[in-house]
Amino acid sequence: MFLWKMKGESGIIKFINNWKVVCEVVYMVEKNIRNIFLEYPEVIYGFTNIAYSEYASTYKSALVFAVPYGEQLTIETYSEEKFEKGIQDAKTVLEKILTQLQKMLDEYKVKYYIPPVAQNNEIDLIAPFSFKFAAVNAGLGWIGKNEVVITEKYGPRVRLSVILINEKFVYGNKILKSNCPENCKKCVDVCPHKALHDEQWNINSLRSNIIDYQLCNEKRSIYIKTHGRKNACGLCMVVCPFGT
Repeated sequence: MFLWKMKGESGIIKFINNWKVVCEVVYMVEKNIRNIFLEYPEVIYGFTNIAYSEYASTYKSALVFAVPYGEQLTIETYSEEKFEKGIQDAKTVLEKILTQLQKMLDEYKVKYYIPPVAQNNEIDLIAPFSFKFAAVNAGLGWIGKNEVVITEKYGPRVRLSVILINEKFVYGNKILKSNCPENCKKCVDVCPHKALHDEQWNINSLRSNIIDYQLCNEKRSIYIKTHGRKNACGLCMVVCPFGT
């Protein structure tokens, strides 16, 4: 009886000690993540639970961050070339941040995964993990009538990235509906192909309710023949009044 009690107490103490180690690791990982982003004060970031995702069986959380485009263009200063450069400038910063995050997570031996940004194919146009839905769940912004994430600070002129991490963090407040004014149609009206449906987003909205994404992709893809890439076509983003 006494021996059983000692073994039982020993098991409990071991469990508590192991739990303390886990908590310390999570604390240090989150602290280091926040310290990395202190180096990039312009970047918006947050955490979200990914219970809604097929990745939930392997990873507990998503770290989502939004890097502003290199030049915050308006409709008056817009050109496709300048807009594409802004995207690439943001990508450079994004990749630098990801490298720092990977190095830190490797040091703490924390399991993580960086999902691809590109869609699986040119038919469904669906990425394996939605960066936009993760951003909404992390509280970074909402989906506008242009079917991209709108942030308060930069509007839609940001590039998103995600890293899935097998730890729990302090999560952001999920945004459930659009903050776009009901009567604002600037992005809808500026679309040269009339691919936007003037639909106000909420957390249950379908992409097809907001945009004819097949038409948008088809028109942008024509550019591949002459430029070797899709047209960046950011008219519906630069015209947005948020972040200007």
